[in-house]
This record gives sequence, C-alpha cells and structure tokens, in this order.
Amino acid sequence: MGRLGEITLHGENRRAMKRKEVPAAAASRSDKSLFIRDAFARLQIGGLDLKLKALASLLELLGNDPAAEAANIVAADGDVAALLRMLDASAHSALRDRAAAVVALLATACSASRKAVFDEGGLGPLLRVLDSASAPATRERAVVAIEAMTADAGSAWAVSAYGGVSILINACRPGSGSLAVQALAVAAIKNVVSIDDVRSALVEEGGLPVLVDLLASGTTDTQKNAALCLWSIASMGDLETQQQIVQDGALPPLLQALHITTDLDLQNSVLRAIHVLAVVPSAARILCSSPLFFAQLTDLMRRGGSILLQQMAADMIADLAPGMSDDTKRCMAPCVGTLVKMMEVAKPASVQESAGRALLALMTLKSNRKELVRDEKNLTRLVQMLNPRNEEIDKKHPVSVLLALAMGGGNGTRRRLADAGACQHLQKLADAEVPCAKKALQRMSSSRFKSLLSRGWNN
Repeated sequence: MGRLGEITLHGENRRAMKRKEVPAAAASRSDKSLFIRDAFARLQIGGLDLKLKALASLLELLGNDPAAEAANIVAADGDVAALLRMLDASAHSALRDRAAAVVALLATACSASRKAVFDEGGLGPLLRVLDSASAPATRERAVVAIEAMTADAGSAWAVSAYGGVSILINACRPGSGSLAVQALAVAAIKNVVSIDDVRSALVEEGGLPVLVDLLASGTTDTQKNAALCLWSIASMGDLETQQQIVQDGALPPLLQALHITTDLDLQNSVLRAIHVLAVVPSAARILCSSPLFFAQLTDLMRRGGSILLQQMAADMIADLAPGMSDDTKRCMAPCVGTLVKMMEVAKPASVQESAGRALLALMTLKSNRKELVRDEKNLTRLVQMLNPRNEEIDKKHPVSVLLALAMGGGNGTRRRLADAGACQHLQKLADAEVPCAKKALQRMSSSRFKSLLSRGWNN
C-alpha cells in the first residue's frame, strides 16, 4: 500500500472511531439505516477496539428496538455474515462474546432478522460456541439464539445436519453450564424433537437419561420442556422406545413433579408424558400401586380448568382400572360428578368417550354408583343425554352408564331414572338399535314392573 493509501485508511479509522450517537427508538428509518451501515463499516475496517465499539453501538440500538425496525434493517442492509465470522474460535474472546450478544438479539427480534442469521449459516457457528470453552455468558447468548432459531419449523431440520443434537445434549448435562443454559438447550431440543433424525439421535447418543435427570433437578421451565421431549419421543416412538424411557427411570421424577408443582403448564406437560408411558406394563404397575397418583388425578378432575388435563386423567382412569384396587377406585368417588359433566362436552367428541369409559370403570363399585346417584343433577344429566334429539351426545356412553346403574345403584335409582323419562328415551334408542339400549330398557322395565307389583301387593 502506498503512502497515500495509508493516510486515507488512517483518516477513515479516525473518523470511524468518532462514535456517533445511537438513534432513539423513535428515530426515522433513514437515520437508523445510516447508523447501521456505518456500524458494519467499522466492523470491516477497524481494529479490535473499533470493532468492539461498533458491536456495542449495535447492541444499544437493537436492545432499544421494541418494534424491531432496526433488526429488520440489519436483515436487509447489514453484513450478517461478517458478524457471524466473529463467532469463530480464533476471534478475540471479548469480540466473540459481544458478537454472540448481537446475534442473540437478531435471532429473537423478528422473523426477518432470524431468517437472515439462519440463511447466512449462523446455526453452525452458534452451536460451536455452545460446545466450546467460551465464557458462560457467551455460551448462554449463543443458546438463546439457537433456541429462537429452532422454534422456526423451517430451520429446525438443520440442527441434525450441523451435528447439533449431541451438542445440545451435552449442554443439558449436570455441570456443563448454568441453569439458564440447560433450560434453553432443552427448550431447543423440544423445538426439534418432532423430527425423526433428531429423535433417533437423542436415543442413540444417550439423551434419555439426561432428560430424566432434568426432570429431577431442573427449573420449572426445564422440567416442562424435558417432560414434553419425553412425551414427544414416546408418542412418536414404538413400544420398545417407550419401555426404554421407563427403564431409564422417567416415571418417579414425573410423579414427583406432578405431586409438588402448582404450575398448570408443568402439570400438563408431566401428565402428557405419564399418559403415553402408561401403556408400558411396568409403568402401569407402578402407577396402579400409587394411591397418591390417583388422588392427584381425582383432584385435577374436580378442579376443572384444562379440558385436556381432564381428558388425559379420564383416559388413565379407564386404562388403568383393571389393575386398580377397590380401595383406590373408592377414593376416586369424588370425581364421578365431573365425569358426568364431561360426557356432555360436544367438542372434541373424544372427551365424551374418555369420560364415559372412566365413569364405567368406576361404576363397578356399588359405593361409587351410590355416590353418583346421590346428586339428582347427575341423574338428570344422564337422562337428558339419552334424548335422541340431543344429537351432540354419542348415546353409547350414557346408555352404558345407565345400564350399570340399573343393575344396582341403590336409593331407588331405577325408579328415579324412570320418573325422569329414561324409559321413553331408551325405547327410541332401542328402536334405533343403539348398543345396550334394549338391555338397559329391559332392566329398567323389569324393575318398574316389580315395583308396581310390590305396591299392589302392599295395598
């Protein structure tokens, strides 16, 4: 370079080092655009100090950008590739840390800036930073960006392509980083676990025990995401995969989390995982031997709230009933009224079936049948469900429950049902060949005839 070139470059550096005032959030787009182009120019021509100042100015601008206008400008006009090169292991640690902070802001600001980072190949460098011996804060900033990028379905596939599954698993291991890094890493895994290659890699590379450990030792968000990961792996996997999850010890920490948490989202996530694992025989035995678990299901049913939680609880009551003791079934009597109400839910229709199956499973005990008929509203609801005009209700469920009551509910149950109009509805359903309607009608009619004879004899 000639003397003139040196003088020119020296002058450019001096001018660039004069730090411009960062535009306010309300500044015009043109002012922000000019500032951003200047900052990226300083990243290209300056030394370490100048680059650090340029990154600091970008951080200040992006950090005070509620409308994400600056992030959109960076996506359109900024040299994102140059920014990503500063994440390289050969870069100065301070530069790498500040660049990671800028990339994290871009990845979380808006879809345009997030896409710009991904399109420039940002996921690979970010994963390498997470897998490196960088400062904890730098690794945390990298995983913030990774989690945000994996939340986009169009980007999630790349985690496996970059070898990121093992990196994310390692970031979740005890002692591998801060609790924040663990929480974000497992959230990123949750984002991509629906992809076949990712699930296979998780199982093959020892990810299941790591997820189980997070259930026992992580924060609430970490536990929630770990439970959702296990649910996804189990629900999309075969019985062998489900058995492996149970063998790796997932059930005890899931039950413990369900027992101690008051967080509804965590309850939902944990119950999903337990629900899908309950098909494993060894898991079913563990659950059936835990009266506390069924007491919690009963409490969840009675408290209402999420219909999804209630439906999962009802499914497990029905599926696990054959292995339950009579004492356990008896303790679940307080939820029979809730199950009757759930049978009236029109959408989704599967709720009616779940509630009907669970209620029928509990009706095998006379004490539970007595509990149901103790409340006149329950009988009224059941009879109304039988009405053929009530087309939103699948009749097989209330008919089956009514048949169970007609076979021995006590407290003059059959007479009370008949007085409420059950026989007329059953006759119409029997004519329409609804399963069990004829049998229920015969049971009701026989009982009513015996009652009339008894009255006549007594008179």
